[in-house]
Amino acid sequence: MKWEFNDDTPIYLQIMEHIKTEIASGGLKAGDKIPPVRELAMEAGVNPNTMQKALSELEREGLLESQRTSGRFVAEAAISPENLKNNLADGLMEDFLKKMTRIGYTPQQSASEYAEYVKNRHL
Repeated sequence: MKWEFNDDTPIYLQIMEHIKTEIASGGLKAGDKIPPVRELAMEAGVNPNTMQKALSELEREGLLESQRTSGRFVAEAAISPENLKNNLADGLMEDFLKKMTRIGYTPQQSASEYAEYVKNRHL
């Protein structure tokens, strides 16, 4: 996993989003084992306590589950990757609209600007 962090959001929330993205994109599937906290923390370059907080929150949300002697796994009963993808997309769009509103765009203008952006960049 490639880890990149910014200063806008707490690191543990960025870790959570990163793991959610891995699940939504199919990089992590139900039943996949998650590396130990210390290993993940070292890989990501963060404090193990920060990683532990993120993983605990993902457990609380039902995306990960702990098995006493075996470690953490992507929960079998977790939200479907498609629903998770939709939830992540909703959050990104909400953030986009809030930021566009802050600089003076209406939702309609924001949608138009985004459509133009996609058209010009051939994404």
